[in-house]
Amino acid sequence: MKYVISWNERSQGSPLEYENAQKRILEVFGQWKPPANFKIEFFVIRVGDWGGYLLVDCDDPLAVHKFCSMLPAFEFQARPVVPVEDAVRAELEVMAWRDGIKGK
Repeated sequence: MKYVISWNERSQGSPLEYENAQKRILEVFGQWKPPANFKIEFFVIRVGDWGGYLLVDCDDPLAVHKFCSMLPAFEFQARPVVPVEDAVRAELEVMAWRDGIKGK
């Protein structure tokens, strides 16, 4: 399953608290190693912002949950996604099925 994970920094408080949070984030993240089943397809940061996007292919939702729990200074959202061609094919199938239902 592919997931798009996005994150935004949580409110921290004073400028010093933000600086300390940033140091801790980099310290923790610098020690993190993706598990073997966590294939990163892209990992980007929004320019001029404290957040970003990650596309990961992972067969274990708990590995995704662990990643999203690693840095409490951020709010994470993990959304399962499918390729557009697969989504269109599924939509066409359900539309054909729906159109075959006889009304009363």
